[in-house]
Amino acid sequence: MTISEAKKLLEEKELTAVELVQSCLDNIAKKEKDVHAFLEVFADEALEQAKAIDLARARGEELGPLAGIPIAIKDNQLIKGKKCTAGSQILENYTATYNATVIERLRLAGAVLIGRTNLDEFAMGSSTETSHFGTTQNPWNLSCVPGGSSGGSAAAVAAGFALGATGSDTGGSIRQPASLCGVVGIKPTYGRVSRYGLIALASSLDQIGVFTHSVEDSALLLQVIEGKDSKDATSVELPETTIAELLRLENINGLKIGLPKEYFIDGMDHEVGSRLHEAVQLLESHGAEVIEISLPHTEYALATYYILQPSEASSNLERYDGIRYGHRSNGKTLTDTYKKTRGAGFGAEVKRRIMLGTFTLSAGYYDAYYKKALAVRALIRRDFDEAFKKVDVIITPTSPCVAWPIGEKFDDPLAMYLADIFTVSLNLAGLPGISIPCGMAHGLPVGLQIVGKAFDEASLFRVGSFFQSITDWHTHAPASFES
Repeated sequence: MTISEAKKLLEEKELTAVELVQSCLDNIAKKEKDVHAFLEVFADEALEQAKAIDLARARGEELGPLAGIPIAIKDNQLIKGKKCTAGSQILENYTATYNATVIERLRLAGAVLIGRTNLDEFAMGSSTETSHFGTTQNPWNLSCVPGGSSGGSAAAVAAGFALGATGSDTGGSIRQPASLCGVVGIKPTYGRVSRYGLIALASSLDQIGVFTHSVEDSALLLQVIEGKDSKDATSVELPETTIAELLRLENINGLKIGLPKEYFIDGMDHEVGSRLHEAVQLLESHGAEVIEISLPHTEYALATYYILQPSEASSNLERYDGIRYGHRSNGKTLTDTYKKTRGAGFGAEVKRRIMLGTFTLSAGYYDAYYKKALAVRALIRRDFDEAFKKVDVIITPTSPCVAWPIGEKFDDPLAMYLADIFTVSLNLAGLPGISIPCGMAHGLPVGLQIVGKAFDEASLFRVGSFFQSITDWHTHAPASFES
């Protein structure tokens, strides 16, 4: 069931919020042990909130646009009074003392928060295998990864544990797991959604977004969480949004779709490439004009990302010293306490990136690496600016492959990093991107990425919604998780 379908049934009183929430909790009780999407399920609180919403609806009170809708929350977004671990041992017992702005806005809209979802430690990873609390499995094939870092959220939506979920995207952490789990995932333009209360990874790249089953649902959730926030100086004042009204396109005649030649590479899985070309041909058959474009600095995107992101991460993660909060290992001296705390509290991938980032920022290397990466980042953004003078949207693969077996790439960091090869450019450029299901390959979902101009999420929603009106891939569910 999509959020839009559930809203209609709730408003027409053909379904109660308690029934809806209970159905998700029943699914969790049956299947969560196989998937491990959650770090904590808020069963009692969710049912109490649902009961209150049903009573308010019975009294005729005006309710928020998400009243009664179960939403899962990635466990790097603070919920006051709840643990927030970012998937790390160092924050295993940390309890949030305030709400993230996204949480405040979801609650104001009436959303029922159903639980905290698993993630790669501090959102560093592409498979949800680096979590201190164990690996999440892909509902389509429990022996495969769900992608990452927001793998728990993507898996929760795919498995029917929630109707929507939040995620964060620093280099593809919403779009890539959405692709691997066969759901819709959007990374908004940098600044569209407040980052206040998001545990930071790389502050110039991080952006909160959502997972849903339909593009229409993504638009609805984004409309709730977006907008200026006085607590986040990077958030942007938006003009009045009319996203819901912009969704429907009767046709796409004359729509100019850009296909960047650099994104259709030899290393991409052949079946994945075939599904992408079939999707583009389908849009072309409905009136779109497909134009080959070039984004010439794409080949430098991954290297640039893995200089800038670890550099910002090493700075952001300095705060986890065992003194003010979080895990502490006692040492003989203050320096010894720092070393033991961080040595025991951080996992291997987090340590790897902290060390890489600290090296990059160190004297003698700053100009050679960090400063040069900033210059290339500007060139990548310029490539997109030039492309959008010719086209309305850009379509690319989301991931070069479908979900891979758990453990296959875990000990090969470079192979894992390559899983984000088609997504990191958008974070470097600050642009919006959405991944939507477009077919199957090797029995697993394939995602199509639509890229738009800054703050032009409306075009992504229009094109994505039209694609879903002429296909049914978004309605497919893993066989053992179909209700």
